[in-house]
Amino acid sequence: MAVPVLFLPHGGGPLPLLADPAHAGLTRFMADIPARLGKPKAILVVSAHWEESQASVTSAALPELIYDYYGFPPESYQIRYPAPGAPELAARIGELLAARNIAVQADPSRGFDHGLFVPLKLMYPTADIPCIQLSLLSSLDPDAHIRLGEALAPLSDEGVLIIGSGLSFHNLRAFFSEPTEKSVADSLAFDDWLRHTMTAGELDNKRRAERLRQWQQAPAARFCHPREEHLLPLHVCFGVVKARGVSAQVVFNDRLMGMWTSGFLWQ
Repeated sequence: MAVPVLFLPHGGGPLPLLADPAHAGLTRFMADIPARLGKPKAILVVSAHWEESQASVTSAALPELIYDYYGFPPESYQIRYPAPGAPELAARIGELLAARNIAVQADPSRGFDHGLFVPLKLMYPTADIPCIQLSLLSSLDPDAHIRLGEALAPLSDEGVLIIGSGLSFHNLRAFFSEPTEKSVADSLAFDDWLRHTMTAGELDNKRRAERLRQWQQAPAARFCHPREEHLLPLHVCFGVVKARGVSAQVVFNDRLMGMWTSGFLWQ
């Protein structure tokens, strides 16, 4: 049986780990969702916070943490998540991508960024599951990210939990400004479009793929994503399950820092 695939909003920097009131709902979601996922053999995280010209995977046995955020309290830089790496899984990913003629490289020096350690510290706090990260492509091509996911699909049958760690809304100026009626409405319009795209029964996965490739045509798309790196982990997740023909379930839908955001699960 295939392991579930999850796209989650990872929140603002380390705030889900700091009892931030604006992240309370997201923090509860992250703590509760493993009950639906079980304990996987390994975890592959596609993080919005790593881009390379070609697909890259962490290959260190014990990756360090990268505190890739700024201006937070001192305890934010003392967070620990000593999960082991997975060099053999890195090699397996290399094989799968190369078989699809996707250029790939192993990176033994890259650590885990907060797109991995923030959600996983809440989801699997014992840090005993081997973890690996896969980069986005700096081209930000939506179709290329769907194809990345398609290449990774066999991993779900091999006990690997694939997590797309991003945000379905990511406009920093809007996040850190007082919400307006228009900004909230725009975030909801895009969120409605995204939830319809991922879950509507009348759409097959061919049509979902086309909508995701043309995501910029969605309502308020460029307001919600001035730059799309936080959306593209969703494209990878969709690519993983595309051949299964299943639709997603909405497992998180709430206002985060004033704006509507969603998380999706494929089981």
